[in-house]
Amino acid sequence: MPEGRLPTHVEVGGLIRAVEAAGGFAMVLQKGERDAGALAIVMSHRGTPARLWERMPQMDGSRKFVLSRTQEVEKPREFQEYLSRRKDQDQDLWIVEIDVADAERFIA
Repeated sequence: MPEGRLPTHVEVGGLIRAVEAAGGFAMVLQKGERDAGALAIVMSHRGTPARLWERMPQMDGSRKFVLSRTQEVEKPREFQEYLSRRKDQDQDLWIVEIDVADAERFIA
């Protein structure tokens, strides 16, 4: 694990507590590698289309969250199928779903 990086399980626990403190709901959909697993966050609020944000390595060496998928209202199953494929591709991946207003503030 790179120096200065929080273990993923600690980051996930903090995220869940912060969302709940803001009056939202959060739950782990998939547990990944405890210390160095990648993190993906499914965001929605009161039935709005879900958005999947994944932390991706950048050219400058940083790791920023990038919007990788938005649920299409007419095809909600495709979003779930994409999540299933991501789970199969990366067993170390953590997937956390949050339902809270202004969810993007938690990855800023």
